[in-house]
Amino acid sequence: MSRQAPTLKRGLNLPLLLLYGVGNILGAGIYVLVGRVAASAGYHAPLAFLVAAAVAAFSALSYVELSTRFPVSAGEAVYVQHGFGRAWLSRLTGLLVCASGIISAATLSRGFVGYLHLFFAFPDGVVIIVLVALLCGIAVIGITESVGVAALFTVLEVGGLLLVIWVARDALGALPESLPDLLPPLSIVPWAGIFAGAFLSFFAFIGFEDMVNVAEEVKEPQSTLPRAILLALLVCTIMYVAIATVAVLAVPPATLGESNAPLALLYRSTTGTEPVFIGVIAMFAIVNGILIQVIMVSRMLYGMADRGWLPATLARVHVRYRTPVVATLLVGVIIAALGVMLPFVALAAATSLAVLGVFALSNGALIVIKQREPTAPDAVEVPAWIPVAGLMTALMLAGGNFLVTT
Repeated sequence: MSRQAPTLKRGLNLPLLLLYGVGNILGAGIYVLVGRVAASAGYHAPLAFLVAAAVAAFSALSYVELSTRFPVSAGEAVYVQHGFGRAWLSRLTGLLVCASGIISAATLSRGFVGYLHLFFAFPDGVVIIVLVALLCGIAVIGITESVGVAALFTVLEVGGLLLVIWVARDALGALPESLPDLLPPLSIVPWAGIFAGAFLSFFAFIGFEDMVNVAEEVKEPQSTLPRAILLALLVCTIMYVAIATVAVLAVPPATLGESNAPLALLYRSTTGTEPVFIGVIAMFAIVNGILIQVIMVSRMLYGMADRGWLPATLARVHVRYRTPVVATLLVGVIIAALGVMLPFVALAAATSLAVLGVFALSNGALIVIKQREPTAPDAVEVPAWIPVAGLMTALMLAGGNFLVTT
């Protein structure tokens, strides 16, 4: 009898996948982003987050249908292959996803060093290498274990944001009389600021797309993935709007916009104490972000290798742990090397363009697939105009992002 090669383990249920998605979307950016959005939208910052959530929802709904039509690893690359039938384009899509995840993780590793220096002074390179090695070790041990660790970090991160809302709760008492300030008039000037703020805050919602790349490790993916994607987007929208609301009510938006650490400023102004805990929570958020990217990119590499688009070695699964061990170790080496050696200002900006390019390709693929195969058994189907809206908004945001960063 021949021995079958080990396959990935289906160990993710709805709560674990939901926490994985929420942790990926929230990230550490919210600790800075509120100030930047307030600088553009003023008291209308909460509305800017709502507009961004609505835009993100188009692509999220497209991913819901795509992930239930094709519940496999290397999600976006597979979607593009089914849509356009071009292996080179599918390979390019997968590599764009991998590049964005690796650059994001490497950038986060540099951010972790900055926060760690608030408490301890260690050589930057040593910290990055040790951190990435530990997280790769966790990712190799098992999907349930690694996502469980990510879920714990997500709970801590959400708890930190809820604490910020709690300490600023007195500001909510002014909500009734401040409501006219939060709701804009029907004139061009305030809405221009709102859309500028929505452009910035859209990138706070990026992350739901990574959930589809663990599809082969999800229990009952056709029902679990759609619920997890939409619930993660809803939870993060509520968190962002709540944080933005208490922030602009407690601290003048102009003051928030001038701060590089607006939530720390909010905590200090409402409690009169130093926000040490924000640095600690931010470190957990950064570690969570790196771990999630390691998991996502390794699954993308595994899925592409499993289909012959990359060397077969990357599709090797550990017999005991049933994780893509070679792909995970490769991802860790690249992240650590980039984190130690390279500056990331231009590369981080390119990450946003790469993600929006993947959104455009995925939405375009769904448009073609729905025309060719209008119905699919067991798939959650969305109206035909959803991927059209997702494609148009992705292209518009990519154009706006290009103009802003050039």
